[in-house]
Amino acid sequence: MLKTLLSAALAATTALAAFSAPAATPANWPAKPLRFIVPYPAGGPLDTVARAIGEQLRTSLGQPVVVENKPGAGGNLGADYVAKQPADGYTIVMGAVATHAINPTLFTKMPYDPVKDFAPVTLVADVPNVLVMHPGKAAELHINNVRDLVEYARKHPGKLDYASGGNGSAGHLSGELFKSMARVSMVHIPYNGASPAQLSVLSGQTDLIFDNLASASANIKAGKLKAFAVTTASRAASFPELPTIAEAGKGLGLEGFDISTWFGVLAPAGTPPEIVERLNRDIVAILKTDDMKARLARIGAVPAPTTPEQFGALIQRELKKYGQIVRVSGAKVD
Repeated sequence: MLKTLLSAALAATTALAAFSAPAATPANWPAKPLRFIVPYPAGGPLDTVARAIGEQLRTSLGQPVVVENKPGAGGNLGADYVAKQPADGYTIVMGAVATHAINPTLFTKMPYDPVKDFAPVTLVADVPNVLVMHPGKAAELHINNVRDLVEYARKHPGKLDYASGGNGSAGHLSGELFKSMARVSMVHIPYNGASPAQLSVLSGQTDLIFDNLASASANIKAGKLKAFAVTTASRAASFPELPTIAEAGKGLGLEGFDISTWFGVLAPAGTPPEIVERLNRDIVAILKTDDMKARLARIGAVPAPTTPEQFGALIQRELKKYGQIVRVSGAKVD
């Protein structure tokens, strides 16, 4: 009898404690650790940056930030997981140009809406891509810059080919946008990943590639790849001598050319604005530190902090831009 009474009293005390515990509201947030989902494998650029941000968020928020990798379906698996989490500020995601701009048109069926299902927090960084060519091929064809490349491609339709890390990849879509704007014909050769695509150009199997600047930089400096221009609207700090494609292609229809691999932080839709603003303030402050600038520079990325509204507007613009490029390219993932 006494044992039964004690058990009942303990249960009542536990229930009362649970009932009286403060709810997860903006006023007392965060009251427990945060989960930072990276929809790509461990060790990659997004994972590296997420862990660096998480380390410093722990100090500013006073709670651990646990980074979890949930790769799959081109980033869709992890992004979808976060979209379906409670909107309480305890789960965020490192979204990217693929998850929030390219995939919605590339995939026949999407498990989430890149706009309606998320609350943008801030853009984190841009990673420029660079147009490079096999130096031997460039010398053979007398192609020394973007203008030479366009003029050769116009005179010899379909004679040049370009490698990419796969259908729908940033390199593939950069090439499709280039072809469309410059009115040239080049053959796309997709590979299973960015590394084999770059190797194909290094070995002379393919002519050129719109490559990630960070991964191509060592071979550019060693003279193994001939760089013509970066794909972003502004020149890259690490290669200030390289023009943008828009600059180098002036008068060739390439004005306004702008493609980069960007990534940023988002929360589930409905997350209280006060929590979104706090996350934005703290992450933007982290991105402005010398330490974070140095970490981003090591992967060829440029810090690009924004307001939540600015990041949301960017996603809308990029969805429209990449949707058109994907449709023109005919790329699809079922």
